[in-house]
Amino acid sequence: MEDPEGGTKPQFDGASAAGRKDGKKSRRRKGKRGGQSRNAAHPASHEPSGGAGQPARPMEDAAGNPARKRKRRRRGGHGAVQDGSPQPHVMEQAGAADHAARSDGDSAPSRRNRRKHRGKRGLQGRPLTPAKPSGASQQERRAEEALGAELRETLNGASANRRGRQESPAHPGHQGDRQAGEHVWPEELYAALDLGTNNCRLLIAQPTRPGQFRVVDAFSRIVRLGEGLAASGRLSDEAMERAIEALRICASKLRNREIRRMRLIATEACRQAVNGEEFLSRVVAETGLALEIIDRETEARLAVSGCSSLVGRETRSVVLFDIGGGSSEIAVIRIGDNRFSRLANHITHWTSLPVGVVTLSERHGGHDVTPEAFEGMVREVEGMLGSFDCPEIEVAQTGDFHLIGTSGTVTTLAGVHLDLPRYDRRKVDGIWLSDDEVSAMQAKLLSWDFASRAANPCIGPDRADLVLAGCAILEAIRRRWPSPRMRVADRGLREGLLTDMMADDGVWRRNRNRRGQRVRS
Repeated sequence: MEDPEGGTKPQFDGASAAGRKDGKKSRRRKGKRGGQSRNAAHPASHEPSGGAGQPARPMEDAAGNPARKRKRRRRGGHGAVQDGSPQPHVMEQAGAADHAARSDGDSAPSRRNRRKHRGKRGLQGRPLTPAKPSGASQQERRAEEALGAELRETLNGASANRRGRQESPAHPGHQGDRQAGEHVWPEELYAALDLGTNNCRLLIAQPTRPGQFRVVDAFSRIVRLGEGLAASGRLSDEAMERAIEALRICASKLRNREIRRMRLIATEACRQAVNGEEFLSRVVAETGLALEIIDRETEARLAVSGCSSLVGRETRSVVLFDIGGGSSEIAVIRIGDNRFSRLANHITHWTSLPVGVVTLSERHGGHDVTPEAFEGMVREVEGMLGSFDCPEIEVAQTGDFHLIGTSGTVTTLAGVHLDLPRYDRRKVDGIWLSDDEVSAMQAKLLSWDFASRAANPCIGPDRADLVLAGCAILEAIRRRWPSPRMRVADRGLREGLLTDMMADDGVWRRNRNRRGQRVRS
């Protein structure tokens, strides 16, 4: 192509094609609107041909204006001279141009130009995907149909797979059908359920940074499964109904998600009750959830695992306690120069007291608690601790020893101390309370009557008769292990279950090298 001013230049340029789009439309619109004046100067410029298969007549410029020629070349890619005669222009109708190209067998550049401007597309610099043969398309369609059928079958069988994993309590570490090499980051989920004497709690989480996870879904409800257990030795029908209703909600949450691995446990109430196994069989029949009864040592280790991130590097000794509804677990932790990756491996002594907030309040009363009744509860727990053979901790005054409390009792004290309008886990979990602050909060709660405790947003009517029994257990622990400060942990067995499962699967070790990446199938 010859440029009257710049010599030979390429016929098309991708960037200039993008810039021609709006101008081409506007010139065509102008030509349609002002067709009389333009046709007067160029009577043959837009005259259609007689047949659909014939190209339109070339445009003539009577004045021979070079700028006009360049515009014509930019608009249609024509005007290049071959053998001394101009090439025919493309018709403005895309359908007629395509038909002319097929019927007359025009040159390859002309056909490309027609396809290029069909539909008035803009930037042409992007490569076009080559057309696939019909045979390959059919093969791909068959492969896609097979993949869709397999996906539907997998989704339909997800509930059955999850039920199969739940019905194997003897193998809580079972990973289902997925192999270790099929690890999917970061969409795999873990679930932990803790059915205690007072609460039913569920946590579904996703591993993130090493040692941490993000909570995807959570559920907690006070069911008081151990209500009346101390007197009768059996789980009452009303308590079992409340627990099963809460477990139905948990089962629904688990069915709605694809869980890689889960562990469902039951603690003191099912351990003590003579009909505990019978109750768990009923849970399987009515909810599909198979719970395992864990022993007291496992419960203590799980409580420690759940709070491992709250123990700083400078700490050398910790007494961690979990005040439950029917039992209270206490673990003495001593950390030397060599620290294990799992804090539970540093447990030197542990005990499980057969008393919790539910059992203690039932024996001493929880509605109207006098200072004398409170002291009686403290002395009962002190007697139980007296039989715990544990060496004294001699580092209490050096600052590298402290208490960690993980239970509703200590979180309630923290919420009252912060004077929260409603309980907020983000403000409570990990907070430090001095020894004087804990004593002040216990005295404050003891001065309130039942109605005042129930009206507090961090206590509520469900815990108003239990909170002082928990404070009595806490006071006995503080007298046995005096410490200038205590750290509050709004976490417990569920977090310990999740931490252990994720560590066993090595998800943090694998994800350290795969952060932000997905496995490609």
